Amino acid sequence: MKLKKLLFAAALFAVGCATVPQQAELPVYLNEDAPLEERVEDALQRLTLREKIDLIHAQSKFSSAGVERLGIPEVWCTDGPHGIRPEVMWDEWDQAKWTNDSCTAFPALTCLAATWNPEMSAKYGMAIGEEARYREKDVLLGPGVNIYRTPMNGRNFEYMGEDPLLASKMVVPYIQNVQKNGVAACVKHFALNNQEIERHGVNVVVDDRALYEIYLPAFKAAVQEGGAWAIMPAYNRYKGQHCCHNQYLLNDILKGEWGFDGVALSDWGGVHDTREAALHGLDMEFGSWTNGLNWGASNAYDMYHMAVPYMKAIENGELTTKELDDKVRRVLRLIFRTAMNTRKPFGSMNTEAHLQAARDIAGEGVVLLKNEGDVLPVDLAKAKTILVVGENAIKMMTVGGGSSSLKVLKEYTPLEGIQRYVGDKAKVVYERGYVGDVTGEYNGVKSGQDLSESRSAEQLIADAVAAAKKADVVLFFGGLNKKEGQDCEGADRSEYALPYGQNEVIEALVAANKNLVVVNISGNAVAMPWVEKVPSIMQGWFLGSESGNALAQVIFGEVNPSGHLPFTFPVRLEDNSAHSVGEWPGAKDVHYTEGIFVGYRWADKQQLKALFPFGHGLSYTTFEVGEPEVSKTAIKQGGNGKITIKCEVRNTGKREGAEVVQLYIGDKESYLPRPVKELKDFAKLHLEAGQSGVAELTITEEDLKFFDDKKHEWVSEKGEFTAYIATSAEDILYTVDFSLK
Repeated sequence: MKLKKLLFAAALFAVGCATVPQQAELPVYLNEDAPLEERVEDALQRLTLREKIDLIHAQSKFSSAGVERLGIPEVWCTDGPHGIRPEVMWDEWDQAKWTNDSCTAFPALTCLAATWNPEMSAKYGMAIGEEARYREKDVLLGPGVNIYRTPMNGRNFEYMGEDPLLASKMVVPYIQNVQKNGVAACVKHFALNNQEIERHGVNVVVDDRALYEIYLPAFKAAVQEGGAWAIMPAYNRYKGQHCCHNQYLLNDILKGEWGFDGVALSDWGGVHDTREAALHGLDMEFGSWTNGLNWGASNAYDMYHMAVPYMKAIENGELTTKELDDKVRRVLRLIFRTAMNTRKPFGSMNTEAHLQAARDIAGEGVVLLKNEGDVLPVDLAKAKTILVVGENAIKMMTVGGGSSSLKVLKEYTPLEGIQRYVGDKAKVVYERGYVGDVTGEYNGVKSGQDLSESRSAEQLIADAVAAAKKADVVLFFGGLNKKEGQDCEGADRSEYALPYGQNEVIEALVAANKNLVVVNISGNAVAMPWVEKVPSIMQGWFLGSESGNALAQVIFGEVNPSGHLPFTFPVRLEDNSAHSVGEWPGAKDVHYTEGIFVGYRWADKQQLKALFPFGHGLSYTTFEVGEPEVSKTAIKQGGNGKITIKCEVRNTGKREGAEVVQLYIGDKESYLPRPVKELKDFAKLHLEAGQSGVAELTITEEDLKFFDDKKHEWVSEKGEFTAYIATSAEDILYTVDFSLK
């Protein structure tokens, strides 16, 4: 790849020398000081039909061709969104077996969303952007912002939760900071990608109101606020058309209503028809296996839908160059922003700063779900024997899960992190407890772990219980893993319950030792039938390279947990709206009958108490949120007014910590059904012990609007509203009434 970059530089020099006198200016498209659109049009008019076609489809598994004659380079993509994928062969999915393509694995996006801190998102985007740039990648395939509709979706760990406002606030800084490195963020999967079962064919049936209010806002924010340079359509169908060539999603909404000027880049294997792709909004085609091309086979790239078949259709008069030129303009725009941007930084890889960023994000995203008694944080002055139980304490989680599987220089498991943190201050004992997935390989990346086990399930529990009786504290690491059927691309979860008999292990441990902490490692909610018995429960996510170190810092109190849940933990799967009134999964059609009532919106409507509600998160310290001060109690319809709500927040405990103050709004009366309340703003305050700060929250008319699908527009309705000041969707501290006049 580096040779290709050198050839590109030589081509630029050759173009400059061969086409113009020495004192003359370069062609417009090579002049980085010229306006972007002038460069695009200048390059476009120099291209032949075949060169245009070559720009819009792949030439290898992860690259598309440039135009060597004009010094226009290739475009190189890489999977994300949690780290830079190891190199694969030119034509194959097999590993290229490089020795210098290990990356920093950052926490999964569910963890990032759980920080409720846009500053963490900016830090994440900058660090992963630097790694992509160092590896000479032009497009990072991420982040993902599909809404968490059901806890059964195997790909939820790659997304940012159930609420469109939270996902919108968190995705924008990630995109902006990735792109500061001259690397395009490719936001995915647009749209309605909420199941992996039948993902290439299932047709989503959803009303426009739910589409616009729930499933599109984060994508819109990514485009209009984040300025994303690329977007990846989903595999599934919507309105009977595959999302990779979908008139309504790509042409009408993305490029029409939102004014997107970037590239719609297909998911690998997402394109199904030349004419559909040409006319309905796709710009670049990757990973197709049409015309006899199969997974893992060397690809005849000229036979892609948007390759020679497209060119022949134009030559035969079946299609025109109008759509092609629009696609090429977008690809050229992408190239000028990335591959031909000589002013971008050099990037960096596996630096201490990146590892620190991973630790910071992980530590701030860990959610303390329950903490009764004095088990957490673990006091090393008292706990001299610490028992660690569970396969997830030793299993590497950076390998597996689908396209986000990574190769890292080092992944610290929870057991390693605890051992490193404790040192000689206490005795750390390990017991397996259960056997889940003993494999350590995905797509050629091998963890190197041998997790084979000869003991029976009964013996494993007996050994763990015996050790628990001798320990001062027991730390159980369980949950899900990234094997197919768990948190993994390509297949959804097989059950809502914890797999591998973990419930029996937890019940036995808590009976043997009341000082039990359960750390759930997952990207999804799980059932917890033992919730009343276990004193301390923590949501540990998939935390990447620094997983064990970050968890140890939280467990032993060096880092005070401040994460809040980005999705609801229902008590039963039937308490989730997709499984109550909607359909999941769908083999041909899947009906989103629940409409806008997703997550906590459904729980509010049905008056269901969650296992743990959206926005929930505890701390090792305590906070007091004062009475809200309201700037005014009414705003005028059609004006630019806003209501400001200020609450003093004081850390009343003995250690520093952070609290998230959440603003929800409910409409007292509406001509269309509306949720009881919806998240509209939040503020996270980091405070020292005894310190006070002010959470400032705002309400504008935009926050009061809903989508009228009959009018196909966002509307506000004058009347009375309630603002809820809360620390979760269930923990309401204050209410404030106001009106839109």
